[in-house]
Amino acid sequence: MKENTDYAPVVQTQDFKLDSPVKWCAGCGAHAILSTIRNSVPETGVKKENVVFVSGIGCSSRFPYYINTYGFHSLHGRAAAIASGIKVANPELSVWVVTGDGDSMAIGGNHFIHVIRRNINLNILIFNNRIYGLTKGQYSPTTPKGSVTKTSPEGSIEEPFNPGELVMGSQGSFFARVVDTDPKMMKEVFIKAALHQGTSVVEVLQNCVIFNNDVHQNITGKDVRDDHQIYLEHGKPMIFGKNRNKGLRHSCNRVEVVTIGENGITEKDIAIHDAVTPENSLHYDLVRMGQPEYPVAMGIIRSVGSSVYEEMLYDQISHSKEKTSIKCMDDLLKSGNTFEINETKA
Repeated sequence: MKENTDYAPVVQTQDFKLDSPVKWCAGCGAHAILSTIRNSVPETGVKKENVVFVSGIGCSSRFPYYINTYGFHSLHGRAAAIASGIKVANPELSVWVVTGDGDSMAIGGNHFIHVIRRNINLNILIFNNRIYGLTKGQYSPTTPKGSVTKTSPEGSIEEPFNPGELVMGSQGSFFARVVDTDPKMMKEVFIKAALHQGTSVVEVLQNCVIFNNDVHQNITGKDVRDDHQIYLEHGKPMIFGKNRNKGLRHSCNRVEVVTIGENGITEKDIAIHDAVTPENSLHYDLVRMGQPEYPVAMGIIRSVGSSVYEEMLYDQISHSKEKTSIKCMDDLLKSGNTFEINETKA
């Protein structure tokens, strides 16, 4: 399906603001995400009363209290399931899921992969600080192996999940990655995620200033970010670097880092990012990339057309109604063998 581009702003940023205090730690990356969402949602053209934010449990899941829309603070790991019900019951709503790396990929892991597999038209924001912040610093499913935390004092011995790989393995139609220190990048991606037809998943690399401070510093630091991040845009060459002289090249069906001007490499050798071809196996390589050999891929890595769950469901319901005289629950209750009890006087 094509991306919905027929929209016009009908509300303003201030319409989504509340006067109540935001109870996140000072310096938490969630503040920047909240601010960017308030700036992004108006540009999707959806009326405020048609926007719903659903969350699970965790620091990220306080989000519905801090934005002036309908909201549902649900159970641990169950945000995707509840959001699915909301969207299927009323497909006209713009439904957002706000979750953390623990909430979505530990107790909520099964709901996470299946909402993506179904391709329900909702938007999932994963606040990935690679730690359990609300419960005071235990390692999470995305905590790097070897990390010392409250529950891994000798270092974590578990392999971490890569959210992008989970999305790809679940046949996801949209995956993007952004960082909380770049509001411009976040806004561009959030708007495109909202306009995507199907489940959009945006991993936000977020800092937890208390329990996992500077967890993403190796790619967000001012002295390294240009060389350690690559911002991908569909149809444009995959170039990065402080001097814009590095790039990614296809070689033997994989990507490799090359330097423009060395060994005869020119800009023509740099691969063009293709986010929209479903069979593009390089999407997997891009979500896996990371330091020290590769830059971390940011922006929209995958955005492909696919059938949308609730549209197909309602088509099936309409088709079934055409073939039967039973159009509603009353028709069903009054069908088949029925009898009537007449009140008689004793």
